[in-house]
Amino acid sequence: MHAHDRFLPEWFNRIRSRQITLPRFQRFVAWGHKEVSGLLTTVLRGLPSGAALILEVGDEEKFKSRTMVDAPESGEKVAEQLLDGQQRLTALWRSLHDKYPDRTYLIGFEDDPVDAKIKLPYVDGQARWNKNGNRYPVWVDDPKECWNRGFIPIRLLRPDDILKEIRQWIATAVADTPEKKDSLFDEIIELRDKVKAFNMPYLALPAQTRKEVALDVFIKMNTSSVRLSTYDIVVALVEEHTGKSLHEHVEGLNVAVPRAKDYADLPSLVLDVVALRQDRVPSQAGYTGINYTTLLGEWDVVIKGIKGLVGFLEDESVFDLHRLPSYTALPVVAALWEHLPTQPDKLGNARHLLRKFLWRAFLTSRFEQSSTSSALQDYRGLRKVLSSGAGEDSVPILREESYPVPTKEMVLQADWPKRNSILGRGLLGLQLKCGAEDIADGAKATAASITSKDPHREYHHLFPASILEDAGIPPEQVFRALNCALITWRTNRTISNKDPLAYLKERADNSALGEDELKRRLRTHLIPYKQLAVGYEGMSDDERRAQVKIDYELFLSARADLFVRAAQLACAGKGLDLSDIYVGID
Repeated sequence: MHAHDRFLPEWFNRIRSRQITLPRFQRFVAWGHKEVSGLLTTVLRGLPSGAALILEVGDEEKFKSRTMVDAPESGEKVAEQLLDGQQRLTALWRSLHDKYPDRTYLIGFEDDPVDAKIKLPYVDGQARWNKNGNRYPVWVDDPKECWNRGFIPIRLLRPDDILKEIRQWIATAVADTPEKKDSLFDEIIELRDKVKAFNMPYLALPAQTRKEVALDVFIKMNTSSVRLSTYDIVVALVEEHTGKSLHEHVEGLNVAVPRAKDYADLPSLVLDVVALRQDRVPSQAGYTGINYTTLLGEWDVVIKGIKGLVGFLEDESVFDLHRLPSYTALPVVAALWEHLPTQPDKLGNARHLLRKFLWRAFLTSRFEQSSTSSALQDYRGLRKVLSSGAGEDSVPILREESYPVPTKEMVLQADWPKRNSILGRGLLGLQLKCGAEDIADGAKATAASITSKDPHREYHHLFPASILEDAGIPPEQVFRALNCALITWRTNRTISNKDPLAYLKERADNSALGEDELKRRLRTHLIPYKQLAVGYEGMSDDERRAQVKIDYELFLSARADLFVRAAQLACAGKGLDLSDIYVGID
C-alpha cells in the first residue's frame, strides 16, 4: 500500500456527497471535546495528524455501511469505506459545521512558550446548554462579545464559499473599531488557508481485497500498532549520554514514594517534572531538549518534589488517579517544590498559593485545552512569585477575568464524575475535601477509605436513575455531577432505587443518633437535605412523574448553590468550613 495525499476540502466533498461511509462494525464516536480541540489546534498549527485507511468500493460494498454523524444520509454511489480515521474526520466535520449540541469550538491565541512575540492559535471547546428556548452562554453567538474575549468561531474556517458570512461576522465584531476590519479579515483568511491546506493522507485497500483481509488489516491498525513510547526513547538517550539506567532511577522513586503511582504513570510524571524544571514544555517536543546529565544529577530534587506533591494532594483530600480532576497541575506542583521557603509563615503563604493553583486547575477551564504550554506558563509565573516575590497577576490561571470560578449554570451542566471531565471530578473533589462521610456507616473520606477495595466506593445517584428515567428526564440530565455522591457499595446496594425520602428515613431510623446525624453526614457531601427528602407514596403515575421533574430541578439548583460557594472558597486557597458554605441554609 502507498499513502496518497488528500486535503480537507476533498474529504469534506466526499462526506457531503456520501461517497465515503463507515462500515457498520466501526465503533461509534468516542472522542471527547479535549481530543476534538487538540486535533483542531494541530490543524491550525500546520502539524500532521496521521494517515487514514480506506477500503475502495467496487460494484457493491463488502460491508453494510452507515454515514458519519451529522453527515448527509443520501448522495452519490458509495466509493470508499473508512476503516481508520473516523474520530478525526468526524471531529473536523462536526466542529467546522458547528454540529455539536453541547459545544461550540472557538479559536484563541496564546504566547509561544519559546518566543513571546509569536501568537499561536489554539482551539477551545466552549460548553453550551439550552434553557427556556435560548442557547447559553449567549456571548458565543454574539460576534462582538466573542471577539472582545479574543475568540473566533471555528465555523468561519470551514472550506466552503462563506465569504459573505465571514464579512458579516467581522462587521458586527468590530463595529466600534471599523479600522480593524481588514486586519481581522486577513487573520481569518490566513487561518482558513491552513484548514484548506490540511493534508490527511490515506492508505487504500483495493476493491478486490478479500473481506477477511480487510477486517484483519482494520483490527491490526486499530489495536496492534507497536511503537516505541517517548519514555522508551528517553531511556535509550539517557543510557547513551550518561551510561546510567533511567529505569533503575524510576524504580528507586517508586520505593521512595510508593503512593506516587496511585496518581500518575510514574515515567510520564518524571518526564513532565524534569521538563518543567528545565524550563521546557512538558510534552514530547519538550522532552527532546532535556539535559539528561542534569536530569540524573538533580534526581534527589525530583524525588523530593514528587514526595511533596503526594503529601500535598493528600492534605487536599485528592486521593488517587481515578478521582483526579486534572493531571496537568501535578508536575507543576512537584517542580515548584524546591522553591518553597522553610520559614513557617512564608511556607504557609506558599502552600496557600499552591492551593489556589491546584483548585483552579480542578475547577476552571484553564487546562481543558493547550494544557502543556499552559502548564509551563503557570509554572514560570508561580516560580516568580515564590522566588522573587512577583505579583500573582503574573500567573495566568490566577487571573479571575480569564479563568473565573464556575458559575451556577456551569455547575448545573457538569458531567458525571466517573467520566473524564475536569469540572465533574472537581466537584467530587470538593465533596472529598469536605469530608464526604458515608451516608450509612459514617466512614470519612480518607486515602484508605476511598482507595479501599473492601468495601469499595461507588458513584451513587441521589435521585435514582430509574425514577428519573421513568419521569422522562434524559440521560445527560440523570448523569450530572450534582446527582452524584461517592458511597460504599454496601450502602449503595441498601439504598437501591428507592425514593429519596424512603432511603433517608431508613438511614435515620438505623442510626443511633437519628435524623440530625444523617443531615450532618449529608452536609459533608454538600447535599441539601430539604430538597432531597422527597417521596411519592400514594401518587398516581402521572402525578409522580410530574412531581419528580419539579423536585429534581429544585434539588439540582439548591446543590449547585452550595458547590458554587465551595468552589469560590477553594479557588481562593481557603479551607472548606461547612458553616461558611451552608450560611443561611437550614
